[in-house]
Amino acid sequence: MFRASSHLTMAIFAIVSITFVTPTVHAHTPAEAMAEAATRFLASLTPEQRQKAEYDFDGEERKGWHFIPKDRSGLALNEMKPHQQQLAFVLMHSAFSHRGASKALNIMALEQILHEMENNNPRRDPSLYHFYIFGKPSTKDTWGWRIEGHHLSVSITVVNGKHIAATPSFFGANPGKVMQGPHKGLRVLAREEDLARELALSLNEEQRKAAIISTEAPDDVINGPGREATALEPKGLSARKMTQDQQKLMMTIVREYVNNLRPELARADLQKIRKAGPKNIHFAWAGSLTPGKGHYYRLQGPTFIMEYDNTQNDANHIHCVWRDFENDFGEDLLKKHYDKAHANK
Repeated sequence: MFRASSHLTMAIFAIVSITFVTPTVHAHTPAEAMAEAATRFLASLTPEQRQKAEYDFDGEERKGWHFIPKDRSGLALNEMKPHQQQLAFVLMHSAFSHRGASKALNIMALEQILHEMENNNPRRDPSLYHFYIFGKPSTKDTWGWRIEGHHLSVSITVVNGKHIAATPSFFGANPGKVMQGPHKGLRVLAREEDLARELALSLNEEQRKAAIISTEAPDDVINGPGREATALEPKGLSARKMTQDQQKLMMTIVREYVNNLRPELARADLQKIRKAGPKNIHFAWAGSLTPGKGHYYRLQGPTFIMEYDNTQNDANHIHCVWRDFENDFGEDLLKKHYDKAHANK
């Protein structure tokens, strides 16, 4: 096993890697960039490492995502040499925008803060983030990949080498706000919280009656691991009953989640959301409107749900998830692909 000389070295290396590889990756289409990055990453690995990184596309592991700190399969960063780590980050950035990559790297860096807060807990380690390749990377065939560790899990599916699905997508932060030390004040997922609270506080009394579904926030997001993406009741406040400014703010929140993806992918998902009708989106809030108190919200449209929960550790521990009702793990794309193949026989 190859370990970085220190957690700090790993975090700095990650940031440098992303900075220098971005122009090359984004010179290709997303599918081309992913196939090239995954192929180069796999080619750099030893046979033993490849056994950990490669999985059948149709196997159970592809849908076995989670965000808690636990023992994982996949190939972890601390099992890679520096050049392999760099190639792994090239793969990550083939799907992520600058904003999304920054969030992901900062989420990893928070593990070092937890490591120190918890008396050098070995389970808190910025290098315990794992990479998975499902099937054979290709610009023509179907395959997928995932990056995953504590508070980060993003699943990518590529169908026919060109159609891409990028959910489930989970980002979390613990601490939500760093309270002391050299990184005091850091809030990795600040906009996810602040924009939604701004929307909730802008509501008049009648709107709040529909939007605030409970005075108590749930303990966690509902559409988490082990559950298919599911629409929830009560829906909350319809965008049709919002002012234009409130509707714009609502869509700013939606974009905050979607724009974790590189621009081409984000545009495709936003187009799908707009086609289904922004006015068909509902906003629901539960818990306190006061910063520092437990709260939860969700945005739910005809095709998607985005959930945010901040209740743990004195409401300083954030979970955010984005799910697609039809196309999680590329299910809708795969169905169309198989239906077409069957029709052509």
